[in-house]
Amino acid sequence: MNEATPIDTGVVKRGRKFDQVLEGARAVFLADGFEGASVDAIARAAGVSKATLYSYFPDKQHLFMEVAKSECGAQIDQAGELLFMECAPRVALGRAARQIVGFVISEFGQSIFRMCVAESERFPELGREFFRTGPARFRAQMAEYLTRAVERGELKIDDIDLAGDQFVELCHATLFVEMVFNVRTSATQAEIDRVIDGAVETFMARYGP
Repeated sequence: MNEATPIDTGVVKRGRKFDQVLEGARAVFLADGFEGASVDAIARAAGVSKATLYSYFPDKQHLFMEVAKSECGAQIDQAGELLFMECAPRVALGRAARQIVGFVISEFGQSIFRMCVAESERFPELGREFFRTGPARFRAQMAEYLTRAVERGELKIDDIDLAGDQFVELCHATLFVEMVFNVRTSATQAEIDRVIDGAVETFMARYGP
């Protein structure tokens, strides 16, 4: 594949061993990150030949993005389910924040972010595709929840989309940034709780009725 060619998410092919390859890749990427994962290791973990692997994915970037989309989609679905439990905003947002923070500070979440940034010029479609299938989906779920909360009189928001984006950014405070820049490599439960509680309290202070 020519490095100057924008990534084409349509070249990924599905077949009988597609899920098997994806699961093996997921295990290796979670353990070693994008840079540390080798195609040989992924093929071994998946129990397939390199030829079989390449019959589904043309390169490691495509494979990683497919795993990232799958993993992020699962996290988004879980966070969305927490929002749709019709709980009071403070409770629902707290649960969603825990899901968000846990993912973005995980080694896999960090790998996704770093790869999208590192490859943004060579493969701009990679980041766009991840955003479309991950963050954009959560934005829509958040907007739906906030709209219902406003209708119930539990929140007072004029710009639903902006409020949802602000909440996600509050969940990125401190820990996410410090890990991105390798200031730290882990966080204690108390530090995680601090970010989550701060995000919810700040949001409620601004948008509470």
